[in-house]
Amino acid sequence: MSQSGILKRSTILIHGSVGMPLAIIGYPLVVYLPPFYAQEVGLNMALMALVLVFARMTDVITDPLIGTLSDRWQTRIGRRKPWLIMGVPLMLIGTIMIFMPPDGVGLGHLLLWTVIMYLGWTMVTLPYGAWGAELSPLYHQRSRVTASREGFVLIGLFLAALAPAIVQSMGARFQAGDTDGFWMNAVVWAVGTDGQLGTGYGPILAGMAWLLLILLPLTVLLVVTKVKEAPPQSVQRTDWKKGMRVLKNNGPFKRMMLMLLIVVTGESFRNALSVFFMQHIIQIQAQIGLMYLLYFGVGILGIPFWLILGKRIGKHKAFCVAVGVSSASILGMFFLSAGQLLPFAIMFALKGFCFAAFQFLPLSMLADIVDLDTARSKEHRTGLFFAMSGMAQKFAMAIGLGLSLGLLALVGFDATATTHSDTQLMALRLLYIIGPVMLYMAAFAVAWKYPLTADRQERIHQWVVRRNARLQLEPQQP
Repeated sequence: MSQSGILKRSTILIHGSVGMPLAIIGYPLVVYLPPFYAQEVGLNMALMALVLVFARMTDVITDPLIGTLSDRWQTRIGRRKPWLIMGVPLMLIGTIMIFMPPDGVGLGHLLLWTVIMYLGWTMVTLPYGAWGAELSPLYHQRSRVTASREGFVLIGLFLAALAPAIVQSMGARFQAGDTDGFWMNAVVWAVGTDGQLGTGYGPILAGMAWLLLILLPLTVLLVVTKVKEAPPQSVQRTDWKKGMRVLKNNGPFKRMMLMLLIVVTGESFRNALSVFFMQHIIQIQAQIGLMYLLYFGVGILGIPFWLILGKRIGKHKAFCVAVGVSSASILGMFFLSAGQLLPFAIMFALKGFCFAAFQFLPLSMLADIVDLDTARSKEHRTGLFFAMSGMAQKFAMAIGLGLSLGLLALVGFDATATTHSDTQLMALRLLYIIGPVMLYMAAFAVAWKYPLTADRQERIHQWVVRRNARLQLEPQQP
């Protein structure tokens, strides 16, 4: 990194690469895990939703703790890197036990290993996000850092969608009797199907677990060895209690937290019902993997558009545009019926195009908010800020997941049944469409009046730079 804060392209790309394996585990937890445990493992859908919500609630303790410790704990290799190194093993073992469970597991197994996996995830993602926010103090450089990371997230999501498409394609061949060949044998061995390749979501989740096992250690090793951490900038020792009081008085942060809570709840609500909507409303099975391949592929293409739009009209207004377009595309799905694959694919792709904005714009805004806190407090609490935002997102994901599955179970929808009443199907349609759109519109209203623009952030940054320079020239007080 140069003195001006301009980053090398290689630094931005290497740092962003960790987002790829993190995405491979993130989306299946919401999209494929509920139907797998409800339809194939046989867990009660309402109780499963409660277990997943409770597992997420453990982050209320771990997120602020790890965020604060990663701000304060200085080692020879830095503040952020040790947490990534320690978190990877926990994340891997937890994922394997959730995605590739032994026979006869119950709710206890799901709860235990989900908590362990989330702990490892927190240890990796929070210090990693804070590290990225500290790489450059410049408004648009931060957009590049965040866009790179979220670009790799979308690549990871694309791979997470490609894996089911490949598994389903090979499963069709397997069920048709084509069981020979190197790649077929490799897939059958890797996913441990016992002759069930092509049936259900178990092989899909196993394939994603293998992707994580390969990519997460490689990318973490690369970023730990090739990317330097920015030196700590605090001029006072971080006090987490004082930090929490300051967060409550930070207007832009409170507005962004509310925006995240609402929009992530809507996303999680919709994601948890997507597979059920495709199965029972549009009535597609083998093409579900292809739909997600299209969704995330178009999302990758959307990154430059949202990056440019955010630079021209502001990050918060670009986010509002994405929310509005997403709502329109989802509302259009209300009028679809069985067999209308092409119209659904177009609307689903349009929603995927906006997904990129949902991914990187709020996190880029959060990096700017850290400057405001630094200007006011003379401290640098990036880890704490990312811990609080991460906790809000996880809380919202848990609420969206539990609420959608709970409401679906409340209307008597049985995930293991092959047929459903018209009332149950209409309830599924309304939940999938109306619920997320109402939440998106609320997020739109909150984000539109977000006050921290590019010009204001630049003034804040320059003031902090001048103050730090002045403090370096003044004699230190005992």
